[in-house]
Amino acid sequence: MARKEFIRLFESNILIFDKLADRLKKDPAQLCGHSRQQISVLVRLYIKGKAKLKDIAHSEFVSTPNLCATFRKLEKDGLVARTIDEADRRNTWYACTKHGEELAIEALEVFRSSIEKLFENLSQKDEMVITQSMKNINDILTKMELGNA
Repeated sequence: MARKEFIRLFESNILIFDKLADRLKKDPAQLCGHSRQQISVLVRLYIKGKAKLKDIAHSEFVSTPNLCATFRKLEKDGLVARTIDEADRRNTWYACTKHGEELAIEALEVFRSSIEKLFENLSQKDEMVITQSMKNINDILTKMELGNA
């Protein structure tokens, strides 16, 4: 019985988070003339560090060929740099340039401001409850991730 309730709550929370994410997306989709996907890739590289194209495609839920155009634009604009893996020349690594890091930081600030605006009318009590609940969920999910690694 508890497992079924957990599954229903998990499903419900996913749907609620999707709705909240849609409200965040109503803000301008462009930042300095770049698409949401380009900014998403840039922020991912900034946070996680250099990565291979196929790994980023997997994280972004897009095909590798579809992501190539994104990287061409980011590279042309001087936001990412690519290097060939000397150990295995079939692999190419992508990383943020200094300019790319600056834009990623700016994008994160815009995103954080949007989240703050979304929750600005939340009572302090509700904010504390949600914050503690999210801490608990993050702790448990981190344990799961480490256990599945």
